[in-house]
Amino acid sequence: MFGPNPDDKEPMKGFPQVGYLKNFIKSENIIVGDYTYYDDPDGPENFEGNVLYHFPFIGDKLIIGKFCAIAKDVKFIMNGANHKVSGFSTYPFQIFGNGWEKVMPKEGELPFKGDTEIGSDVWIGYDATIMPGVKIGHGAVIASKSVVTKDVPAYSFFGGNPAEHIKDRFEQPVIDELLRLAWWDWSPEKITSNLEAIVGCDLSALQYAK
Repeated sequence: MFGPNPDDKEPMKGFPQVGYLKNFIKSENIIVGDYTYYDDPDGPENFEGNVLYHFPFIGDKLIIGKFCAIAKDVKFIMNGANHKVSGFSTYPFQIFGNGWEKVMPKEGELPFKGDTEIGSDVWIGYDATIMPGVKIGHGAVIASKSVVTKDVPAYSFFGGNPAEHIKDRFEQPVIDELLRLAWWDWSPEKITSNLEAIVGCDLSALQYAK
């Protein structure tokens, strides 16, 4: 056996609150890699309800890598939440029409921060909030109830409101080598053969992995 089937909605039989997320996604603007799971006692199918203000006409994407662990109530605020802030009022008059559409913001007047991107092997704790356009690097850890307003470097701990860098998980040469190896892109067979090295921090074994 070479690990569970990434196309299985319930990889832990009898424990349906944990589901491989890609199998529950309906939106074309949400892309999730293999083995990334969402843990919610109310059901993994509720994940998309936590991707807020994700309007198709905005065009931004939520991209999540492989082998991520996402806890219950993690929220992703998308670009549709942005209001024009250069006028005297931030109220979105235009969305209600009936003559108010005349103040529809012109292209470039609304803040647009691009796609939200979560790397592979990222752990996001309970009730964290990820703001629009944030990029979270591979191997990062986001503490529970954090509000992430800026990019997070690979293999770092971030936490707080607003979330700040707490510390790096490893020394920079180790991080650089892990990013080069990118074990999450290996075949299931190769990952299975090298699990002890992956979870045991045996970098030299990974460097010679077959």
